[in-house]
Amino acid sequence: MNLSVFQKSKKGNYYCGDSYFYKETEEAFLCALADGLGSGEMAMESSQAVMDVIEENPVLTIEALVKKCNEVLVGKRGVVLGILRIDFETHTYSYSSIGNIGVITVEPDGKRNRNIPLAGYLSGYSRSLRVTRGNVQSGMVFLMFSDGVNDRRLSSKLTQTKNVRLITEQYKELYGQKRDDDTTLIAMEYN
Repeated sequence: MNLSVFQKSKKGNYYCGDSYFYKETEEAFLCALADGLGSGEMAMESSQAVMDVIEENPVLTIEALVKKCNEVLVGKRGVVLGILRIDFETHTYSYSSIGNIGVITVEPDGKRNRNIPLAGYLSGYSRSLRVTRGNVQSGMVFLMFSDGVNDRRLSSKLTQTKNVRLITEQYKELYGQKRDDDTTLIAMEYN
């Protein structure tokens, strides 16, 4: 996997309420992004607590990870969460998004698919989950982003390139100073 990240805190804030984690092994790739409700230090505390759970349990299914993440949020601010897993042995991907974590897939032929996340957020209470699954192809690009990223700005022109570093650099150059919220854009290419 090739991966590139652009992250900035909300203009005027020291702490970023977005946290992310990724891990690649011989068998799979896992990437997660959480946005703590609100902004600042308390939002960061919640999003980081969720990333700690994912980092400690990277082999669990998406469903099991979301359940564990939800449990750690009792008594904390809630989070919105996106998780992507790519299985290298079966050449498949799966992802789930709760709240306003966006996921866009760009196939090698340029066809783009935008995930419609489940409404709501994780806050310690049990909730339903939807997992999207598909086959992964060499050259496929995955974009995962928090609500600080305006998905309309992730135009087909910006994502025509398969160079994930170029995608995040161009986004930063064009829109990086216009931050009304914590902003995280993770661009990933499957080789």
